[in-house]
Amino acid sequence: ELVVQFQVLNQSCQCLAWKPRPAGVWPRPGESQHVVAGYSDGTVRVFSVSRTEMELKMHPHAAALTAVTYSTDGEMILSGGKDGIVAVSSPRTGMTIHVLADHKGSPITVLQCTRKQYHELGVEGGELWLAASSDRRVSVWGSDWLQDKCELLDWLSFPAPAGPEGLDSLPPSLAAFCPWEHGVLVYVGFGLQKEALFYSLRKKQVLRKISLPAFATSLSLSPAAPFMALGFGDRLLRLQPCPAGAPQDYAGHDDTVHLCRFAPSGRRLLTASHSAVLVWELPGA
Repeated sequence: ELVVQFQVLNQSCQCLAWKPRPAGVWPRPGESQHVVAGYSDGTVRVFSVSRTEMELKMHPHAAALTAVTYSTDGEMILSGGKDGIVAVSSPRTGMTIHVLADHKGSPITVLQCTRKQYHELGVEGGELWLAASSDRRVSVWGSDWLQDKCELLDWLSFPAPAGPEGLDSLPPSLAAFCPWEHGVLVYVGFGLQKEALFYSLRKKQVLRKISLPAFATSLSLSPAAPFMALGFGDRLLRLQPCPAGAPQDYAGHDDTVHLCRFAPSGRRLLTASHSAVLVWELPGA
């Protein structure tokens, strides 16, 4: 059932994210859920689902947006553009407080935030976040938004051969913090081998690799159990136990599986291809 729909005329929505709720806090009666969306004109819009209205419009980018997310406490919005610029903006004031050009020149493919212990990895603040760009680079940051601090912790660059002829576009560069292994991130992308890499932020090295049947087009890590979902260009969805185990492959899509997303409970998985959205039940999760 379609509950609510927002339309912005003459602009395409390129990315979106739900505002997170504080852990363990149930919504109060009448409390609105919010969605942030990034558009092709470089604007960021915040929508209230319960009030069915746009509450805020910001313009932190000169290029089309390619990634957007909230900080873990919902107090900041991180957005990335086709030109590689990352902006950090406050939905309370509408002001952009940080503009980061480290990935300039390559579209941002992923932005993700996660909570951390106060002195974890030797940096102050309560949040880690990462940005990945299509040139196979990943930056990892430690932030304390209240103190206006944003510190680069690690810079990863993954090698790859020259682009193969006949491919219109290379597989995306995708990265995610590992929910079941703190201080570790997972990376997939075009490279020397078809594989998923587990990288330790503490040891500054790749801990292990998992071979894949092809270059992945989408990635999601379960928040409830140690396994990940991967989508591929040949209409294949794979559930991969970690760190080892027999993968389970599923058909059913009509095209490239360009999106995988676990529900917060880990019991459901949403996947999308060209004209189909599938919801999978995961009874063992």
